[in-house]
Amino acid sequence: LDATLQVVHAVGYASFVRGELVHRLPGATAQELLDEAVAAATEADVVVLVVGTTEEVESEGYDRPDLDLPGNQDRLAELVLAANPRTVVVVNAGAPVLLPWLDDAPAVLWAWLGGQEAGSGLADALLGVTEPSGRLPWTLPARFEDVPVPHAIPQDGVVEYSEGLDVGYRAWERTGATPAAPFGHGLGWSTWEYLGATVVEDPAGSDPAPSGDVLLDVSVRNTGERTSREVVQVYVEPDAASTPPGAPSRPVRWLGGFAVVDAAPGELTTARVRIPARALQIWDVPSQQWVTAAGGHVLRAGRSIRDLRLRAPLPA
Repeated sequence: LDATLQVVHAVGYASFVRGELVHRLPGATAQELLDEAVAAATEADVVVLVVGTTEEVESEGYDRPDLDLPGNQDRLAELVLAANPRTVVVVNAGAPVLLPWLDDAPAVLWAWLGGQEAGSGLADALLGVTEPSGRLPWTLPARFEDVPVPHAIPQDGVVEYSEGLDVGYRAWERTGATPAAPFGHGLGWSTWEYLGATVVEDPAGSDPAPSGDVLLDVSVRNTGERTSREVVQVYVEPDAASTPPGAPSRPVRWLGGFAVVDAAPGELTTARVRIPARALQIWDVPSQQWVTAAGGHVLRAGRSIRDLRLRAPLPA
C-alpha cells in the first residue's frame, strides 16, 4: 500500500503527518445516493441542501490545493436544483469555494462554521426568526483562474507576495475580473434605495469625529415589505484629478467604514459611517510614520464594492 501524505506545519505545534487507513463499510454507491437525493427532492415541497467542507480539506494548519467542494457535491447540487427549483443551498464552509451552479440556485445561504449551535442558528434563518444580514468579508470567485494569488508556494523558503498593496479584494478591483459575488455582497429580507451622502462638517452631540476622522451621513430607504437590516458600506478612492504627479501608488478603492441600520417598510433612515484617518493615510518610509496622502479622495457609498450608488468628494 503506497500513500502520499501531506506534511502539516501547524502554527504553535511541531510538524506532523496524519494518515488514516479506513475500511469502507458496505453500503450504497455514490450514484445510488445521488439517485436517492434526486428522488427525495422531486417529492419535496421545499429542499434545504447542505454542502460544504470538512476538517480534512479546510484548516488553519495547511493550504488547500484547489477551491472545489470535496467529493461529488457540485454534481449533487446540479441534480437537486434541476429536480426542484424551490431549493435553498446552505454552504457550510469557512473560506471561499467555487460554486459552478450558483446562478441556478434561487437562494444560497453561507453558514460559515457555526459550531455547536449551527443547527439552531440555521433553523432560525430559514424559518424567518432572524434575518440573515451578513456581508462577505472576501470575494467569492467564479473561476479559479481569476483568483489574484493562484498559489503561495515558497521558493527557496520564501513566499513572494507580488500583489503589493492590492491584497485580497483590492486585487479584484485592479484586474476588473468578474467574481461570483463581490466583497461586501449580501442580501436580506428587503430592498434598499440610496438617496444621498453628505460629509458631516461640524458634528454635534455625542458622536464627534476624532481628529482626522471623517463622518459620512448616508440616507437610505427600505423599499420592501418587511422590516430589514442594511449594512451601509463606504469605500475610499484617490481623486485622480487632484493627485500630484509622482505620488505613491494607491489601490483602486478600499473599504473605509460601514454602519448598520434597521428600518420598517418605507422608512427613511440615516447611517452615520465613520472613516478613520488611517484610511486616508499612507506609510512614509523616510519619516517612518503614517501621513495623509497628497491629493483629495472620493467616498463611495453602496451595498458592496461592486454596487456603489453614491459619491461624496473629500477635498485635500
